[in-house]
Amino acid sequence: MIDIRTLRENPEAVRASQQARGDDPALVDAVLAADEKRRASQQAFEDLRAQQKNLSRTIGKASAEERPAILAQAKEMSEHVKALEAEANVAAEQFQAAMYKIANPVLPGVPAGGEDDYEVLREVGSIPDFATRGFEPKDHLDVAEGLGAVDMERGTKVSGSRFYYLKGIGARLELALLTMAADQAEANGFTLMNTPTLVRPEVMGGTGFLGAHSDEIYYLPADDLYLTGTSEVALAGYHSNEILDLSDGPKRYAGWSTCYRREAGSYGRDTRGIIRVHQFNKVEMFSFCPEEQATDEHQRFLAWEEEMIQKMELPYRVINTAAGDLGSSAAQKFDCEAWLPTQNRYMEVTSTSNCTTFQARRLGIRERFEGSTRAVATLNGTLATTRWLVSMFENHQQPDGSLYIPQAMRPYLGGRELISVQ
Repeated sequence: MIDIRTLRENPEAVRASQQARGDDPALVDAVLAADEKRRASQQAFEDLRAQQKNLSRTIGKASAEERPAILAQAKEMSEHVKALEAEANVAAEQFQAAMYKIANPVLPGVPAGGEDDYEVLREVGSIPDFATRGFEPKDHLDVAEGLGAVDMERGTKVSGSRFYYLKGIGARLELALLTMAADQAEANGFTLMNTPTLVRPEVMGGTGFLGAHSDEIYYLPADDLYLTGTSEVALAGYHSNEILDLSDGPKRYAGWSTCYRREAGSYGRDTRGIIRVHQFNKVEMFSFCPEEQATDEHQRFLAWEEEMIQKMELPYRVINTAAGDLGSSAAQKFDCEAWLPTQNRYMEVTSTSNCTTFQARRLGIRERFEGSTRAVATLNGTLATTRWLVSMFENHQQPDGSLYIPQAMRPYLGGRELISVQ
């Protein structure tokens, strides 16, 4: 949720953000109207309640002859006060609902437009030339099945489409990748956490995931709980309705969890293998920091993500995501995309978002500041996830079907340099 003062003082900036995102700028006027109605209703209620209190004070001083009339007036005024209070509550609810429709204003430098309007910031590493290596690369699933690392057929048999088993070396590779990410996070001051994967509606909504893309989320109506698609949700809710001490710097957590996504909006894209699946594992970075430090913290998150990709020895690029491709909570997002040889394209493997104070306002997370309190900034970024194996299988495959293991990963796999075909 944005700061209403920002919207009152600079509505044109919020309208411009809405337009850049492809959202309706008229929502700004709807919020301003709801705000005006809310404040007027609250003032009318408080004014009449003050009159009611003053009238109540006169009852004890009134004569026997005056008291009946004053009591009658007090009764009538009490009913009117209750009616105004109800109107003020409705106006407040309408204002809150309108505010929840406004996405976080994008930061300067975020490209306008949709999914294809990103800005490429840099390309890192050399794209492998399989022609000079003397063989045609297989796609990640063929490589993985050849190594005995993935079983899609039985995953589908047990759970349906887009479920799978990682087995043998596949399970070891994922565990090695996530453990390497956890080690890097701890080395950089993150507190490692195994997070809940079921959360209450107020936490899911507070992080901004119950908006336009709520159909991506698994919901358990019998328990009124949601399965999380990222540990960002549980990490954001960890300090909900708390006042934090950030005098020593940001509070950083790294959440290791299983994640669940319905992939309702994928429309058949990347259905082969383990690119878009319903269940996967992930190590997610999360930070609570003072809002003026958020931009620098965002760059740190991106640097840590790039460090992990470089350890995996994968060619990649970094993009500045366009406004229309941001989630409602993010004011800016950088994606790291690894090269996918068999599809001749880059594929997102990790991203980091600066959510400014948007999530914290919804979740009631504040810090002490200049004798008062204010909302903190929140940031998130993926440090490793199951999808990374896709790019690893394709880029590091060898002519005989074996798999090269990056040097940084070898200590997590007993020193193995190569995984042979089963």
